[in-house]
Amino acid sequence: MFQGQAKAALELWQSAVPGFEILELTEFPEGEMAGQVMSARIRIGGSEWMLNDSPPVHDFGFTPSSSIFIDCDNEPQLLSLADRLGDGGNVLMPVDNYGFSALFTWVADRFGVSWQLNLPGGGD
Repeated sequence: MFQGQAKAALELWQSAVPGFEILELTEFPEGEMAGQVMSARIRIGGSEWMLNDSPPVHDFGFTPSSSIFIDCDNEPQLLSLADRLGDGGNVLMPVDNYGFSALFTWVADRFGVSWQLNLPGGGD
């Protein structure tokens, strides 16, 4: 649930994440929220997500306790995703080999959405 930034988040994710799809997008037609996202359904890999811009103002945002987890195909893809999604955001775990995979990083994008990026392999 966003507060007016859903379109910008969708644009970032669509430009950064391979295979990202917007399946449905409905905007508020009028009023002070005109043009903002009333509801959207997206697909990242095999997972579908719904999101919207919330009309009521709320005192909470996104938290890293819920993350979008992506297994990357190779190191350049992981590094590109980390760079693009993390731009203006926050690095929660820097790119490194933590022993459970070949390479891993955890970033929050500039909207506060948490992304765990993984290169499988290399674990014990």
